[in-house]
Amino acid sequence: MGKKKKEGMDQQRARFLSGAAERGVDPDLADTLFELMAKFSGYGFNKGHAAPYALIGYQTAWLKANAPVEFFAASMSLDISNTEKLAVFYQDARRFGVTIRPPDVNRSGADFEVGDGEVLYALGGIRNVGLQAMEHVVEVRAAGGPFRDIFDFVERVDPRQVNRRTLETLARAGAFDSLGCDRAQLVEASEVLAGYGHSVAEERASAQGSLFGGDQVEAQRPRLPRCESWSPARRLDEELAAVGFYLSGHPLEDLLPALRRRRIDLLTEVIPKAEAGAEAFRMAGVVRRRQERASQASGDKFAFVTLSDPSGEYEVLFPPESLRRCRDLLEPGRAVSLKVRAKARDGEVRFFGDDAEPVETAIENAVAGLRVHVSPRSLAIDALKARLTAAPQGRGGEIVLVAPVEGGREIEVRLPGRFDLGPAVRGALKTAPGVVFVEDV
Repeated sequence: MGKKKKEGMDQQRARFLSGAAERGVDPDLADTLFELMAKFSGYGFNKGHAAPYALIGYQTAWLKANAPVEFFAASMSLDISNTEKLAVFYQDARRFGVTIRPPDVNRSGADFEVGDGEVLYALGGIRNVGLQAMEHVVEVRAAGGPFRDIFDFVERVDPRQVNRRTLETLARAGAFDSLGCDRAQLVEASEVLAGYGHSVAEERASAQGSLFGGDQVEAQRPRLPRCESWSPARRLDEELAAVGFYLSGHPLEDLLPALRRRRIDLLTEVIPKAEAGAEAFRMAGVVRRRQERASQASGDKFAFVTLSDPSGEYEVLFPPESLRRCRDLLEPGRAVSLKVRAKARDGEVRFFGDDAEPVETAIENAVAGLRVHVSPRSLAIDALKARLTAAPQGRGGEIVLVAPVEGGREIEVRLPGRFDLGPAVRGALKTAPGVVFVEDV
């Protein structure tokens, strides 16, 4: 019936009527019964599923409207190993006003949970750490209390469950931030920490038969290597690699004032404008992925490019001509400014790319310079110089150092020359020793 093959149905009709006659069923009644079954095969599947699907749709909508935090935690739990879906849920939760807290070894569960009206990001949702290993971490924490520092962590967990790679990934994701750890330092020290964890486990095991017990045995804690902290941009890139999407910030957030001056819209601003009839926009984003396909008619390649801006993710279709012109810029990790056409239809907005350029080029003349507020007592001039990049003739902008002096006054020192004011330089300046904050001029 489901295949709707007339020859097969004719054979089944003859078989059904013959069987009915053998059992004394009236031929007209048997024929009527078969016609009812044949008719049902044409629409029965849709009819049989419409009511259950409607009920599930209503229940889902009710849960999302009335228990949004629990709804998103449960939805993300179902797709804990699917990074792409987790990213979609994360962006949807932000639009819905639901806070998702970053992973934390002292607060998060192995799975997604709810705490204080917020979704706690699952340790098991971090890439390549393993759900079983994270369940072990949560069990150790429950048995002995919160981890006091990174040494307490490696001393208590099983090094067979939490190895060097796991330590690195947890550090990149920011799961050790609550222990007062620097992410760059932990990644650099991951091999040392893993070795220390093994030595503690071995001494504990060898002391099990000791008269004094294993608690008396403690290995010498190693000295962690010194290294420079990551810039905000590097920090987000490492987090992206560990989590699969930007969780604690976005690379374009610091550039929002400059993007505004260039009349570049965010995704959440574009959608209502497109639904109202507007078509041409300038947008910006960091390329997440690019999928190229060949046209069946011409063989020319076009591409679906997924981008991320501080308000969400969106997909742009680049036709063959635009793709040939922009392909080199549309590499994952690149920050670009786009000229797009938007078409709203059936409650969905689709984007078509016409052109692209590096975001640094798009905002080059939007900012005349940067005012770098510094603390004279802790300013490291050499570290500040190392973060500056001279711009080509006629490009870039000025940098002014602003420092407080006695009497509540400030002095300004304008650095000679012009400098690159791109996101990498801005992020690097913010992490320079002695820099308090950076603002556009």
